[in-house]
Amino acid sequence: MPNQRDGATTLYDAIHRRRDVRGQFTGAPIPADALGRILAAAHAAPSVGLSQPWDFIRVTDDRTRRAFHAHVQHERAVFAATLTGERAERFAGIRIDGILAASMSLVVTYDPARGEPAVLGRHAIVDAGLYSVCLAIENLWLAATTEGLGVGWVSFYREPFVRELLAIPAGIRPVAWLCVGPVTHLETTPDLERHGWARRRPLADAVHAERWRGRDDQLPAGSRHG
Repeated sequence: MPNQRDGATTLYDAIHRRRDVRGQFTGAPIPADALGRILAAAHAAPSVGLSQPWDFIRVTDDRTRRAFHAHVQHERAVFAATLTGERAERFAGIRIDGILAASMSLVVTYDPARGEPAVLGRHAIVDAGLYSVCLAIENLWLAATTEGLGVGWVSFYREPFVRELLAIPAGIRPVAWLCVGPVTHLETTPDLERHGWARRRPLADAVHAERWRGRDDQLPAGSRHG
């Protein structure tokens, strides 16, 4: 059995190795026991009021995936039409999905009615249930990384389309379409950073003490305007 320190090392390693995969899927089958473990990890996530408002839809049907892929490509074109100049050139080289290459898709949904009429802890923050679903997704993602699998979150879709495609009942939101499967490798640098679309912020820029640090707080002493 691994000791506690080994477990911590594995967790931190998975956090930093995790990538949003697009082009590295092999299409090989996912071992059933590994799939069971990553779904169990997702289902073990914390949730507001213990509502567990998530569900997971396994999608392997080729026609379904092709229909979704066509929809995603349409939405890509819609977004691309809003770009000009250097931004348009950079986006043209960015792959946005691995729908057809991945072994399967897992669609994670949110049921806001789960646990009603009184979801303990949600009365003041209506989105707390949605946050819970995102925690389940992160658990799934880290577990998949530990299993040597890749995950790609596809966000170029309209919720009504996915709801109809997968016969999701009204009122339940499809939060994430995840492409999942074995990969050749995980990139050391995120795709968007490699393509020059964005850069990760330094941790120091994201940490505040006691109050929100404004832009003036970062100026050298004596350079603030009175």
